[in-house]
Amino acid sequence: MAVLLIGRWDDDETTLTITESHQVPDGDQDAADRLFGEALESGTGDWACAYDVDRHRDAVQRAYEEAARLAGADIEDDVEHFEPVTY
Repeated sequence: MAVLLIGRWDDDETTLTITESHQVPDGDQDAADRLFGEALESGTGDWACAYDVDRHRDAVQRAYEEAARLAGADIEDDVEHFEPVTY
């Protein structure tokens, strides 16, 4: 299983807010596409990434390291309110 995080960037792209978290089978692109499409349609997300980890908090940490931090941005977790370790 993998954790699919869905989120949205704020207007000035300084914060990525995680709005949804789903367990999806490893490599199931159809499931990821369907869930992300629903988020786009409802306006709850404009960013998504699946991480090959078992726990939501591990996925959020990776999202911080691989997406937010590299963009010079912060991350907020509205799902489980996990605060990633920052460097």
